Amino acid sequence: MCRMSALAATALALVLIPISGQAREKPKPAVSTPAAKVDAAASPAPPPKATPAERAMAQRLDPLARAAFWGREADRDKGDVEAAINLSQALRAMGRLDDAGAAAERALIIAPDNVPALLEVARVQIARNQGFYAIEPLRKVIAATPRDWRAPSLLGVALEQASRDDEALAAHRQAVALAPDNPAPIANLAMFYAGHGDATQAETLLRQAVSKSGADMTVRQNLALVLGLQGRFDEAERIARQDLPPEIVANNMAYLRAAAGPAAGPAQRSWDAMRSAQ
Repeated sequence: MCRMSALAATALALVLIPISGQAREKPKPAVSTPAAKVDAAASPAPPPKATPAERAMAQRLDPLARAAFWGREADRDKGDVEAAINLSQALRAMGRLDDAGAAAERALIIAPDNVPALLEVARVQIARNQGFYAIEPLRKVIAATPRDWRAPSLLGVALEQASRDDEALAAHRQAVALAPDNPAPIANLAMFYAGHGDATQAETLLRQAVSKSGADMTVRQNLALVLGLQGRFDEAERIARQDLPPEIVANNMAYLRAAAGPAAGPAQRSWDAMRSAQ
């Protein structure tokens, strides 16, 4: 029985039944209910979007839980740019780069000039080692926010991946000039030098970065990496143990000893080799 037939049967059942010995009441006509109102009453309202406080709390969850939370938020509102960006970030942290790219592109379709969306699209492309495709989004961000160091620093990495080293170095230096006390652009410039065989300059910059307020484990581990590639294993291991469990430190040190051994050539000190060590 279809929905409308069931409703009609219900309406007929509500007509007063004659009582024995009394005059019959004239049946009252059934009142039909518009289908739209029936559907609205029958369908539960969608759950409300999370509050700003709930969204802020979600950012402190692990990547899997964050992806689940922001995936629900993105499904509730297809035009929610913030949800799409945060979903991409969580998926990227999990290594699901294709899914992260789809979420980031969705945010960009909704808001083509949104700076966080452009930055996230660029980060996904860089994570894929396809920096060439990050260049245009990052140039748009630089044009929109010329005092923001993040886009030139990312652009430096993207240009490195595109084998445009002179432009990459200029972009890294621009980022450091914009944020001279921020450890992140300094560390990115340092890793540019490390990837091009200048371990001394890389070490100098990384020690500066480590001393800055806000330096995180990535900066310290990059310093350990550069020290290890120079054969200074004891100091490298001491720094590595500040942030990593013993088994990972042991694996990294084994790699560094092999990469910095007598047979190690320049290619083993390339950017790809250092990425593998991390």
